[in-house]
Amino acid sequence: MDSEKKIIFSGIQPSGSLTLGNYIGALRNWSKLQEDYSCYFCVVDLHAITVRQDPAMLRKRCMDTLCLFIASGIDPVENTIFFQSHVSAHAELSWVLSCNTYFGELGRMIQFKEKSQKHSENVNAGLFTYPVLMAADILLYQADLVPVGADQKQHLEIARDLAVRFNNAYSETFKVPEPFISGVGSRIMSLADPTSKMSKSDANENGYILMLDEPDVIARKIKRAVTDSDGVIAYDESRPGIYNLINIMSACSGITPEQIVDTYEGKGYGDFKMAVADSVIACLEPLQKRYNEIRNDKTFINEVMARGDEKAAKAAYKTLNKVYKKVGFAPKSL
Repeated sequence: MDSEKKIIFSGIQPSGSLTLGNYIGALRNWSKLQEDYSCYFCVVDLHAITVRQDPAMLRKRCMDTLCLFIASGIDPVENTIFFQSHVSAHAELSWVLSCNTYFGELGRMIQFKEKSQKHSENVNAGLFTYPVLMAADILLYQADLVPVGADQKQHLEIARDLAVRFNNAYSETFKVPEPFISGVGSRIMSLADPTSKMSKSDANENGYILMLDEPDVIARKIKRAVTDSDGVIAYDESRPGIYNLINIMSACSGITPEQIVDTYEGKGYGDFKMAVADSVIACLEPLQKRYNEIRNDKTFINEVMARGDEKAAKAAYKTLNKVYKKVGFAPKSL
């Protein structure tokens, strides 16, 4: 990777199978960044266990996620693709940053409040300190930019605050990362509740399309998508259901929302939903084919993992060693 390029860090949790929203809002955009930036793309498996996971299923989803990164067009040679848990510096820096994070800062985090309500039987310390680990993820790699959605801006602010706080206390150590906001198609909403973001953790399986869903499953879910009662195809945010379907079709086909409205004006929702399903199926078909090739090639996967872990660890420990020296820990050898 070119050291003169700005550095981007981003990650996705393997807490569920990845959705069309993950692809359009993140993975596809990541593949467009790799020529202009030095990119670290991480499967953030440590974050996943803030919610109780089935170990065998988590292990499978970790591997699935890694393979979907590559199937989405992310080059594992030009970029650093790795598992968070394979680089222990993430947990080590998280502890140092925890000792520089205020309790009140974490208590104000919106996601902590939301997840505490959703998982009231397991409100653990990891869920509370999650943003500190996220800050460690970013700061370890001296990231200049972090692709974020609206729901992650608050976490990036903590990372920025901690970088500034540590630099002021111990001298210049971390870059202060800036948000990288992607453009059109970055927010795909639930098919069942178009006022909420499409999420792999949605209890209603009809609310999301998985990247690996079969064509008939995709068609069935879109056919059941919530719209409204008047049957008008208009690109209008006040009609969130049809607005979301137009955005999905536009993102998958490359056709503008205005062109879609012109084409389907006066036609029924049934015909339009069929066209949306066809565009999603066509968009995901080559990705699914590539995924199946990768997932069945254990030699290739092992090579990707070894290369990514090594590159990530080298960069991470360069930062962590500086941090340990700054805070006053004894050197490992004299």
